[in-house]
Amino acid sequence: MQVLKFGGSSVATAANIGRVLDLAEAAARQQPTVVVVSALGGVTDALIGAGRRAAAADASYREQLQELEQRHLAVVRELLPLTGQSAVLSAVKTHCNELESICDGIFALGELSNRSLDKLVSYGELLSSKIVAAGLAARGAAHQWLDSRQLICTDAKYGHAAVDSAATNARIQAAVEEAGAPLYVAPGFVASAPDGSTTTLGRGGSDYTAAIFAGALDAAQLEIWTDVSGMMTADPRLVRAARPIPRISYQEAMELSHFGAKVLYPPTIQPVMRSGIPLWIKNTFAPEDEGTLVEVASPANHAFVRGLSSIGPVALLRLEGSGMVGIPGFSRRLFAALAREEVNVILITQSSSEHSICVAVSAPEAARAQQAANEEFAPEILAGRLDPLDREDDLAIVALVGEQMKNHPGISGRMFGALGQNGVNIRAIAQGSSEKNISTVIRQQDVRKAINVLHETFFEATTRQVNVVVTGVGNVGRKLLEQLSRQQNWLREKLRLNLRVVGLATSKQFVLDEEGIDLSNWQAALEAGQPLNLATLTEQLLALNLRNTVFVDVTASADVAQVYAGLLAKSVAVVACNKVAASSEYESYARLKSLAQEFNTHFLFETNVGAGLPIIGTLNDLLRSGDEVQRMQAVLSGTLNFVFNNYDGTRPFAEVVRQAQDEGYTEPDPRLDLTGVDVARKILILAREAGHPLEMSDVANESFLPASCLEGDVPAFYKQLAVHEPHFRGLYDAAAAEGKKLRFVASFADGQARVGLQAVAPSHDLYSLQGKDNAVLFYTNRYVEQPLVIKGAGAGAEVTASGVFADVLRAVQS
Repeated sequence: MQVLKFGGSSVATAANIGRVLDLAEAAARQQPTVVVVSALGGVTDALIGAGRRAAAADASYREQLQELEQRHLAVVRELLPLTGQSAVLSAVKTHCNELESICDGIFALGELSNRSLDKLVSYGELLSSKIVAAGLAARGAAHQWLDSRQLICTDAKYGHAAVDSAATNARIQAAVEEAGAPLYVAPGFVASAPDGSTTTLGRGGSDYTAAIFAGALDAAQLEIWTDVSGMMTADPRLVRAARPIPRISYQEAMELSHFGAKVLYPPTIQPVMRSGIPLWIKNTFAPEDEGTLVEVASPANHAFVRGLSSIGPVALLRLEGSGMVGIPGFSRRLFAALAREEVNVILITQSSSEHSICVAVSAPEAARAQQAANEEFAPEILAGRLDPLDREDDLAIVALVGEQMKNHPGISGRMFGALGQNGVNIRAIAQGSSEKNISTVIRQQDVRKAINVLHETFFEATTRQVNVVVTGVGNVGRKLLEQLSRQQNWLREKLRLNLRVVGLATSKQFVLDEEGIDLSNWQAALEAGQPLNLATLTEQLLALNLRNTVFVDVTASADVAQVYAGLLAKSVAVVACNKVAASSEYESYARLKSLAQEFNTHFLFETNVGAGLPIIGTLNDLLRSGDEVQRMQAVLSGTLNFVFNNYDGTRPFAEVVRQAQDEGYTEPDPRLDLTGVDVARKILILAREAGHPLEMSDVANESFLPASCLEGDVPAFYKQLAVHEPHFRGLYDAAAAEGKKLRFVASFADGQARVGLQAVAPSHDLYSLQGKDNAVLFYTNRYVEQPLVIKGAGAGAEVTASGVFADVLRAVQS
């Protein structure tokens, strides 16, 4: 004997019922089979709605019942040949008339009791099971329809009646033995009280019915046929990479079911679990899929975490007060008060100091639970020994389930670490002594992110999703997008990173797409975006709440830098090519660094100094390893080094500067480079990273430009450069006469920073710099006489973009 149960989606249409009939006949050819069916998809909710409308004196319930009648009649007409329709259509009409009579009575009384509601909703399964039986009859398949109301005995607790197992088993066994048929059809969900009135088995009642039949008949197996191919590692609506679980234990299945896995409900499993009957979860629409086998013992394999589940919304209720410490009975009184109100407690945690008890309840029950607890402890609250019950709403529970977790240390640490790195704040934690379940209470809005993060951590060792937003698509931004596009496959194969750009912004437009932007045609996506408003951009980005998010700023905008703090506070990593934030007031710089540390994320700005050269990273490595920087010397402007490497007096200084601008080495306004302001920012950033709280005003800037060059706009600047050519020629000639070269040098020593033009001798490390090279000399406790030198190209879109790219990878890999 075997039992097959088909859910509402499996019998929602005539075509679906045809699949059910195929599966039932195939099963019956193997061994005697009981088929239990749910109501047609959506019918139970519609019947409840009709009853509530009737109770509210809303006569539109009649229209709703009429729609239900027409739906069932249409299914019959499509499913059965014309010659076999008459009797079934008549039976459907009779049941629908009875339904209308029940609702008319509810309408007249203005009341919908639990008993009346059970009677009303029972018609969904009665109708569907008789239609399935008629379908079998039309095919000539020998079968017997069983009335579950006559076989399943319960108490009179309408809505979620308790089953009398002994009486039920005896009746089912007798009915099957008497009929001796190869195939049986029975309605799920319905039963009867001792007085013969109709009761229902509550949530998941049809599954429960099937399990009751399987247990009573000592079935070889129970199959639950639904619209998914088994229990999944996570809710596939939340996690695209969720996959079926081939095998799972009863205990694990119950844990997952309790915390929201909709495929099974905990009561369903109990009758078959007691008898050790294997339970298969199969897909009606993909019967060839293996599905999930639920069995007694946990499968012995490497998958020590079996699945993830969530339930919400829930509310957290917290009872606190010094009056609880050392005094027994508070827990008992709290749970008794909640029980009297029929409030189900989902999760419990209590501090070891006995100062507080925390429970999670379903959101609709939260207000009732809070009132009940406050009334129970009113004397203690009035006396100040307890605080009024604190309630926190808009929460959810995410659970990690697996029987083998107890044998693997560090599971909790990995779980909490992964959530923390993505800014998911844990409000409460519960872990049973059996260690089958680790439950965390988090914000409802974080569930999708949390489930995906944990799924990546425990089930997707091969790939980690990274979501990047790029602000600024000028020379550097474009090169960055090219590099990201070119490296996507390599990152996936070598680093197991699935990196996608989910946002782009210019000074005028922005676009966000959580599915990822096609980097082969990003311009079109950006053109179709929204007008840029930085507040709107950050608000929408945070609302997406994507895991492993990196915000990349490839602009020079002070306005963009203003959004960093809000992003870091939500655990969004910030990678800044923009030097504004790191060179702003020290308090602002320090706050951003502190926010990154506080919210377990990254604020990285390697390209602020030396483009793609690993200058800041090397400095930080020195400090982390216990070294101390005594002084620094550096050429930090690729622009100025290019200019002074190419100016030899044979052509005007202004012409060389214009060449640097034309080749993309300067800022849009070259004066930012030639005045030394940009270099001053860079040495300021290095000094700060070395631990010195300097301000920009502390950096001495010895400009080599005549004052008139700084007046007016950029064209006027070039005119003044030409006017002052003798000045620039004089600087060059003086250095050349001593065999030296001009270098614009940034230095830091004894807590003092300065920038200015210097003539350096051939013996100096900065003498031999070529083209647009940058170089930094670190003199430290370890590098005393011979400095640690970092040298290379310090300007150019390609190398700067590569430095930004490297920071993105650091942000998601560390």
